[in-house]
Formats: sequence, C-alpha cells, structure tokens
Amino acid sequence: MTEINSSASVLMRLLRYATGYRQKIWLASLCSVLNKLFDIMPEILIGMAIDVVIRQEKSFLADFGIEDPFRQMLLLGLITIAVWALESLFEFLLQILWRNLAQNLQHDLRLDAYGHLQDLDMAWFEDASTGTLVAILNDDVNQLERFLDGGANAMIQVATSIIAVGGVFFYISPQIAMIAFTPIPVIVIGAFWFQRRAQPLYAGVREKVGILSARLANNISGIATIKSFTREQHELDQLRRESTDYVNANRGAIRISSAFIPIIRMAILVGFVATLVYGGKLTMDGQLNAGAYSVLVFLTQRLLWPLTRLAETVDLFERAMASTRRILNLTEVSVETRSGPQGLPIDQVKGALSFEQVDFSYSSGTQVLNDINMQAAPGETVAIVGQTGSGKSTITKLMLRFYAPTNGRIKLDGIDLNLLNTPDLRAAFGLVSQDVFLFHGSVAENIGYGKLDASQAQIEAAASAAEAHEFILNLPQGYDTIVGERGQKLSGGQRQRISIARAVLKDPPVLILDEATSAVDNETEAAIQRSMQMITRGRTTLIIAHRLSTIVNADKIYVLGGGRIMEQGNHTGLLEADGIYTSLWRVQAGEALT
Repeated sequence: MTEINSSASVLMRLLRYATGYRQKIWLASLCSVLNKLFDIMPEILIGMAIDVVIRQEKSFLADFGIEDPFRQMLLLGLITIAVWALESLFEFLLQILWRNLAQNLQHDLRLDAYGHLQDLDMAWFEDASTGTLVAILNDDVNQLERFLDGGANAMIQVATSIIAVGGVFFYISPQIAMIAFTPIPVIVIGAFWFQRRAQPLYAGVREKVGILSARLANNISGIATIKSFTREQHELDQLRRESTDYVNANRGAIRISSAFIPIIRMAILVGFVATLVYGGKLTMDGQLNAGAYSVLVFLTQRLLWPLTRLAETVDLFERAMASTRRILNLTEVSVETRSGPQGLPIDQVKGALSFEQVDFSYSSGTQVLNDINMQAAPGETVAIVGQTGSGKSTITKLMLRFYAPTNGRIKLDGIDLNLLNTPDLRAAFGLVSQDVFLFHGSVAENIGYGKLDASQAQIEAAASAAEAHEFILNLPQGYDTIVGERGQKLSGGQRQRISIARAVLKDPPVLILDEATSAVDNETEAAIQRSMQMITRGRTTLIIAHRLSTIVNADKIYVLGGGRIMEQGNHTGLLEADGIYTSLWRVQAGEALT
C-alpha cells in the first residue's frame, strides 16, 4: 500500500471515509461560522454606540431614519441582547454537533478498523505488532477525536474571522485594512512552514507510540518469564530507552511549535500598532470618525489575537492527521484470502475431507508441505503424527483457511475450500489448539463461547464430555469463577479441558484436536481418552498428535516427515510395518532403540 504523506491528502481520505457524516459536518461548520459572526458583532456595536454618543443626530444609525440618539441607543441595546443570545445559542449547538460528531466518527472508525483487522490474513499478523495495533485502535483514534472536539471548530472560526473582519475593514478604510492585514501573509507562511516541519516529526511520534505500546503489551503478557529470569531491571531499562525515544520525538515537535507562537505574536503586534497609530492619525485629521476608528481598533484584536492559537490548532491538526494516516492505512490493507461465493449451511455438512496434491510455502519461501494427499470419510477419526516441524499444525491452518495452499486443493464434502463462504466453512469446524486461549471472564462464559445462546445445562454437559465438570465444581465459584486474562488462574490441563468443552459445545461436523492433550497429565489424558468415543461420535475428527497413545483407535493415521506423507495406515498396521511410526512408538513407550 502506498504511504500518503501529505496531511491535506490524509484529510481528503478522511472526508471520503466520512461521507455519511457530510450533512452533520456542514451543519456543525455552519454553526461555527454563525457563532464567530455573532461573536465579533459586539465590537461593531460598541463602535456604533461611540458614533451615536459623539455624532448623535448625525450618526450612522440616523441615516436609517432613527434620529433620536436615545432611541438609537435603545436599538443598539436590543441588538446587543439578540446578538449575545444568538452567539450563545450557536456556541451551544456547535459544541453539541462537533463533540457528537467526534464521538460517532471515532466510534465508527474504531469498529471499522477492528472489523477489517479481523478479516486480515493470519500471515499478515505474523509481521504485525500487537502493541502497535492496540495503539492505532485506541490512542490514534482518540487523537482524531481530540481534534474534532475543538481543533476543527477553531480552524473554521479563524478563517471566518479573517473574511468577516477583513470585509468590515475594507468597507470602513481600505488603507487601514491593507496595513492591518500585512502580518497575515507572515502568519500563513509561518503556518505552512510549521506544517512541513512538524508533519514528519509527528509521524515519528506515532511510530514511537506503537513501539512503546508493543513493549508494554509484550512485557505484561510475559511477566512470568521476566520474573523467572529476574530480568525486571533489564526490561525496565529497555522500557526507559523506548520511552525516552518517545519523549525525544515529542520534544522535537514541541520545539518547532514553541518557536512558531512568538513569531506570530510579533507579527500581530506590528499589525495592531500600525492600526492604532495610523488609524488615530486619520481620525485626528478628520478622515475617519471616532466610531469607525473604535471598530477598527477593537476588530484588529479580534482578527489578530485568535491567530496566536493557530500554532496550537495546526499542531493538533498535524497530530490528528498523523494518527488518521495510520488508521486509514490499516483499513486499506488488502485481504488476500477472500471468502468464496458458495454457501454450505452447517446442517448440510457431512464431514468428508480430502487433500489433493497440496503444497504450502510461507511468504519467506520456506516450503512446509509437499504433495500431501489425504482423505477422511464422514465420521472417521484420522490422526496426523510426526516430529516437531513436520507440518502437522500447518494442515489445521489450511483447513480453516487461515492460509491458502500454494498448489493443490483441499475439499470439504467435495467442494474446494476456495469456493466456500468462509464463515460457513469455519462454522463446520471445531478447533482445540495446543495454544489454548481463554478470554478474561468466567468459566461458563469461556465454554459458552462455542455457542453463545447455550443454556447452563448444555455448558455443563459439554464440560462433562471433556472431563472438566468435576474440577470446575471444585473452583471457588464453580462455573462463575473468573479465569483471568488468557486463563492464567487455571493450570495448563484445566485450560485445555475447557477448550475441549468449548469445541464440544459448538457441536461441529468436523472436530480438530491439535495437540489437544499436550498440556494434560496422564490421569487427565486417560479421562479424555475415555470420553473420546462420545466426543467423536457422529462427526469427522482430525487429531494432530504428539502423544501416540491418544490415537491408537484412529481409523487412519498419516505419518509426516519433512513435509511429506511417509506412511499411512492404522495403528496395528503401522507397527507391523516397522517404520517411522514404530520408531516413534518405541521412543514414547520407553523401549531402547537398537
């Protein structure tokens, strides 16, 4: 994906994304404009009041038929009340509109970014940093919200002030208008200079935020490892270095923005003093009346002093655009493994699986599987065994379409997986992985994740099938016990059995047990073996096994070696063949090899 560096281009990308909010954006912008127009009117009214006091029957208002000075003042008083009321009303409306827009847009953007994230290929996640992704979905989205809360309104109101006040100036005295507006080009040029200098700095700041978030996420997840190796000080030093990098990155941006403000102030001072002195001279010479002079002096401040906030506003804008760039870049990452067009409702799945001359290589080019041919008939239990790194778990990832084969085809009920609707495909499989993930919540909630509308009785039945019911009842709050993040309050065997119960509750036509007993003790393994007949009944079961004792009753066993199928058959036949499987069996049975 092409990196788009221009903040203006990023803003246009954001506006294209926010197409559904255009009406609200226009309405909020209109309220900002009207609020600013009514905000600068009191200065004009003050000048008109001074004009009435000095010139009375010859004042500006007298030209409209109101000759009595007192009536002129009453009219100005009523107009002032109306102006203040309207200014307050539009202040209220713009705050409501901009803040609600900020909340709704950041809400939709976060959900869309996360939704797209879930659709991305597993291969993409291998190169992605969890901390960086969390920073994008949380901190970067919040940065955009902060700009929409106040920065957008500030930018609109500065532009409104320049146009409205400029119009008044040129109407009253083009000469003074030219003098008063002299600093504005300096300010605008300074703003663009600041924008160009700040843009790469803020991009660097967001990058440092991602690195820092990744460090914190990894360290918190690996706190047990840190403690066991007594590396607390080492990790603190690492964090200190990366946090210092973040501080230094911000320091550079702060230095640029801090230099901008004094430049603006000096430019404003020149414009204000010029208006004050030259306008005063014109008034004393009789070329300008006192009321008009008062309006110009007051409006000069109203025009120029808000520009001191321009640096702050541009600073906020650049931070928001740096964050928006990262968010939109994430939403535009292409999905390589796309869902197929053909549906397959779960009640129609029979569970026939076949691998036809399947090859697979990771993006690095390393070939993992070579010419794999396997079949599993509906209701069969098929086991895949082999040494570590032989490609066993990769087969699971291919069946779930986490990856696509480099060559060959995988079929479910005779349909190429590439043609199947991905949600339908994955609904047909129940996975118990060796790397068990439990969500922070109760035991019942984690088991119920397999079927969100499951009753307590169904949850308990699934737990019983996985030989988990008894130990769950012995937990402090039974099924309501909180398991902790990633299930850290439970033992490895307990987490594994809950994972099995979750898959059983899903009741899929095809059950995949990927090293499902790798973290359980012998007693638990025996218990799971006893329940295996019930668990696998009526469904196709694929067992990725390290412990061969768990697959002795499998209908078919495939032995992988170097990414190829080296042997196949049932347990008895493979032992009689006295090949690789026999060697593995002897090692696990504790027999001496000769």
